[in-house]
Amino acid sequence: MLITKILSRNAEMYGQEICLTEINLDLQEKHNVTWLEYELIENNPAGEYRREMTWQVFDEKANRLANLLLKRGIKKGDKVAILLMNCLEWLPIYFGILKAGALAVPLNFRYTAEEIKYCLDLSDSVALIFGPEFIGRIEAIFDQLSHVKTLFFAGENRPSFAENYDRLTANCSSEDPRVELTGDDDAAIYFSSGTTGFPKAILHTHRGLLAACCTEVKHHGQNREDNFLCIPPLYHTGAKMHWFGSLLAGSRAVLLRGIKPEWILKTVSEEKITIVWLLVPWAQDILDAIENKEVDLKDYDLSQWRLMHIGAQPVPPSLIHRWKKHFPDHLYDTNYGLSESAGPGCVHLGLENIHKVGAIGIAGYGWETKIVDGDGLPVAQGQIGELAVKGPGVMKCYYNDPEATAEVIRDGWLLTGDMARLDEDGFIYLVDRKKDVIISGGENIYPVQVEDFLRTHDAIKDAAVIGLPDDRLGEIAAAIIELKPGHKYTEEEITKFCAPIPRYKRPRKIIFDRVFRNPTGKIEKPRLREKYGAANLVAEQTKK
Repeated sequence: MLITKILSRNAEMYGQEICLTEINLDLQEKHNVTWLEYELIENNPAGEYRREMTWQVFDEKANRLANLLLKRGIKKGDKVAILLMNCLEWLPIYFGILKAGALAVPLNFRYTAEEIKYCLDLSDSVALIFGPEFIGRIEAIFDQLSHVKTLFFAGENRPSFAENYDRLTANCSSEDPRVELTGDDDAAIYFSSGTTGFPKAILHTHRGLLAACCTEVKHHGQNREDNFLCIPPLYHTGAKMHWFGSLLAGSRAVLLRGIKPEWILKTVSEEKITIVWLLVPWAQDILDAIENKEVDLKDYDLSQWRLMHIGAQPVPPSLIHRWKKHFPDHLYDTNYGLSESAGPGCVHLGLENIHKVGAIGIAGYGWETKIVDGDGLPVAQGQIGELAVKGPGVMKCYYNDPEATAEVIRDGWLLTGDMARLDEDGFIYLVDRKKDVIISGGENIYPVQVEDFLRTHDAIKDAAVIGLPDDRLGEIAAAIIELKPGHKYTEEEITKFCAPIPRYKRPRKIIFDRVFRNPTGKIEKPRLREKYGAANLVAEQTKK
């Protein structure tokens, strides 16, 4: 059964039950009222901060979009991109694209206009559905796109260069178009980047998406009584593939727009959430808020919350030990995966293995793992090598890039680029990344992009960006700046210069020093990391 068929099944079996709820507590805070009082404010119905959708409406909205796309000549195999913030419309749009036989192409909402154009061109997308937050970025590029001929706008105050998504879909049939699909058909393209910062288009089949559903339910035991809190962006495989467990179980989920600790706890309490997936910074913020007495757990009903799991970056064992002090009854899991492996789950700790906190775990349901040397041969237990995974969620390929595909897929095994070791009990521990990608708060930062920007400064001779350990974010980006002779700048001045860079990419630490390069001209990042590791950095600052 394909995931589109699972949706249709849920609509038939549980049609009048709520499946998705969107909550925007920022709107509520602006009115400074309780949830109940908010419903009574004139011209501000509860729908502005809390909206719901049944399985039947979900399925009908997906069908309407599918029929609109087919009516517009978008056929099986075409690509349709999605550029939306998390909202109630996101998942019906995703499934509508799949039901039309087209490929869904989710875009990172942090992308600049140039990055959006690059990904649309790279994926050969013929249509784009976007929201109001992106009008300016799309306006800057819409007449330069190579393949996009159709622009649908989901929201109010439609720009003149796009069509009204809501009006057009409302006039389309809500019946399933019944496009014939198989597990081998292409389903979606996601984006990932290497250390150069240039995204690769990752192609997944319908079989791979279905495998993610099965893996999630097998790992976390979702059932009809569960309610999953989804906070991370839906363009990310991690968020959506965890929600796929709710899809398969026919259970509820809540999309929370905001990450304040009190918002998360309030939503868990009011919506009777049972499963929450957090990033390390959010878990850290919740614990800090509890320990600083900014929130009081006695103010919330959290008795039904059974599972907290974390992914997207290495998890400090100390964080989980702190968590268990405040939430001793919670089950815990950590999930490892890549966009190339259909998201999280190819490796997971396992609910019963909290004593192994610090490890990323063991092979996930339906997956195999091994740690190999540079020749692809398994290394001895305890030795460091590159983690390779094999299973039903391995991508079909990098779209239109056979050379890049051949570099990472060998005999069905996906080379992850992560260096790891295996302990005596068969648990996998990450040691370092083969690539230079910095993972900060669950988001990838690609050093070359930031380095290239820094070098546009007239006074900067050279620049290197590395990751430094951070208790809250896992890592922060640190920029080593080598100034041209005769120039003096402060950390504050360089930080101000970096303002045009998206906030999550900006260096959080500026270090003025020489940038080491080897004889071939490559930056010696291992040497820089050794010099500016956490302990050494503190020592350097103490000397000053």
